[in-house]
Amino acid sequence: MKKAKYLDDSRGANLGARLRRLSATIDRDASRTYSLMGVEFEQRWFGLLDQLIINGPMSVREIAEALGITHVSVSQSRQSLEKAGYVSSRPDKNDRRRNEIHLTPRGHELTKRLNPLWQALVKVAIDLNKEGDDLIASIDKIELALKSKSLHDRVKDILLTTPPYRGE
Repeated sequence: MKKAKYLDDSRGANLGARLRRLSATIDRDASRTYSLMGVEFEQRWFGLLDQLIINGPMSVREIAEALGITHVSVSQSRQSLEKAGYVSSRPDKNDRRRNEIHLTPRGHELTKRLNPLWQALVKVAIDLNKEGDDLIASIDKIELALKSKSLHDRVKDILLTTPPYRGE
């Protein structure tokens, strides 16, 4: 008898693991593509750089809100982008308490160089989404369901209302 692999469970029990595996595969292949262009680039930088290209200088909070990620994630990306020389932070002209992230000349150069690759990656992502029967729409539905009721609350309800879990 053939044993099923954990990650092959098609019922959704391993949703988090499957999404992490898919994300890792995409990141690994994107990194290989950047390497072909002779560029050391971390895939996690894309969202932050894209926001700066679209909107100009932004604060960590603004970028986090635009991308739907944590301030910590944006700060970590900002730090590694600063270390690479692609962005810099400086006080906002109108509010000195607030720092804005800017593309440096080196960052502008990088984004111009990578733009054709990013356009190709976007096309491939759209094509893959179609091949996957609109995975993005499914992810949107799951995110909406979790906003309505968290995973924690859903599990807690099962544990509190189902006899085998209540200790009966």
